[in-house]
Amino acid sequence: MRAILFEQHGGPEVLKFTEAADPQIKANEVLVEVRACALNHLDVWVRGGLPGIKIPLPHILGNDVAGVVREAGELVAWVKPGDEVMVQPGISCGHCAECFAGRDNMCDDYDIIGYRRNGGYAELLSVPGINLIPKPQRLSWPEAAALPLVTLTAWHMLVTRAQLQPGEDVLVHAAGSGVGSLGIQIAKLRGARVIATASSEEKLSKARELGANETINYTSAYWPKEVRRLTG
Repeated sequence: MRAILFEQHGGPEVLKFTEAADPQIKANEVLVEVRACALNHLDVWVRGGLPGIKIPLPHILGNDVAGVVREAGELVAWVKPGDEVMVQPGISCGHCAECFAGRDNMCDDYDIIGYRRNGGYAELLSVPGINLIPKPQRLSWPEAAALPLVTLTAWHMLVTRAQLQPGEDVLVHAAGSGVGSLGIQIAKLRGARVIATASSEEKLSKARELGANETINYTSAYWPKEVRRLTG
């Protein structure tokens, strides 16, 4: 298959477009033909090297993937070749106490696709079958690939950790970011009032389109006072 990989850490210049071996799947895994892979800041950190973290080299980046099932392992009965899917990027053992409790990110074996295992900068990707999500038909491939990791992050912060309730106020910083833009939509879904900050009118306008009730340009030194005024 064709892939973009790196053999040493560094800037964008270390990325190589080359041929790589097709991934092989296990009985509980699925082979996905990648249709789109989003760019995540984790890609930049991994490519540059992280202190104390050993990345197997050569390495294929790419955390957020959408594609079509090519092959399903014998233990995967819920998807079939031809299905359009999104890939949940978090990988865990699936059978420890943390996984059974729904805290798979606390699993000792937890990893992220494209972090310490190969990701979606390639034509093919092998992932556990449990990590597949049906792709909504109304989403394009790039739109579907833009969702997985930032949605998990924003949902975990607002719903799992903060336990956001209807009628509460939520301040979303950096509303123009991936996590920020999803945070606005999740908070509105939960019935909250959203105050969003960003650095330009273009980003603030987009935040309002996504549902933000109030918007503030954080380049102003007075933005904390404006938040205090809006929340009383």
